[in-house]
Amino acid sequence: MKTIVITGASDGIGAEMARQLAQTHQAGVALVLAARDDARLAQVAGQCAAHGAQTLAVRTDVSIEPECRRLMAAAEAKFGRIDGLINNAGMSAHALFEEVKPADLGWYEQLMRINLWGSVWCTHAALPLLRQSRGSIVAVSSLAGLVGVPGRTAYSASKFAMTGFFEALRAELKGAGVSVTTAYPGVVATRTRHKGFNAAGAAAGVSGLKEDKAMPVEDCARLILRGMARREREVVMGRQGQLARWLKLIAPGAVESMALAALQHDRPPEPPKPC
Repeated sequence: MKTIVITGASDGIGAEMARQLAQTHQAGVALVLAARDDARLAQVAGQCAAHGAQTLAVRTDVSIEPECRRLMAAAEAKFGRIDGLINNAGMSAHALFEEVKPADLGWYEQLMRINLWGSVWCTHAALPLLRQSRGSIVAVSSLAGLVGVPGRTAYSASKFAMTGFFEALRAELKGAGVSVTTAYPGVVATRTRHKGFNAAGAAAGVSGLKEDKAMPVEDCARLILRGMARREREVVMGRQGQLARWLKLIAPGAVESMALAALQHDRPPEPPKPC
């Protein structure tokens, strides 16, 4: 029986991946589910257990290193092994850099602790067991980790950092038989952008991106899990995302225009400057 740890498992993509793993493997999988919301975490664990999966819910704030290490220790104590780690916990943010006041820049650091350092700490804590099982690591990044998105400087920075870290780690672990898959979702139909930071470091309450063509969360979770099962290097989602990645190499200006077009323009345009 495989043991898979999923961070950010109380909602959105993480919760859906847990449900799909439980439905697919049923009694053949143990799921260690981590998030900060105890009530929602217990609900997802119950849904997975109803399909026959063994579950362990561990309240975890991945921005705190000891909690990341406690999570992996709990997984080992309960199931004796870790075969897969899905670094899904993350925070969104949307703000023009010039709108962030100097006193509010601290949330840039906090976002990096959640998105990058949470993945680094969880991976480091799980690595000895993953080497034993020749297991799989998944990093849920974003298309904003391949192409810089205006209005998302902090978010893109954290996801670019994830891209670089896990790309280097993949090479380091090649001889150990541990696969590293980095997933790059685009706009997915979750509430994560509404909960993300705004310029003042508070919950944004709005998306900031166009949501009319958002990918269903079920499709996103399925693509990530398929990439994990196939031990793929990367999962770049959507035709536009795949196009933007390669177009960036030959026509970066066009990619910037595409990124600008994806913004939800809530503010009226600035009046033209006098000649």
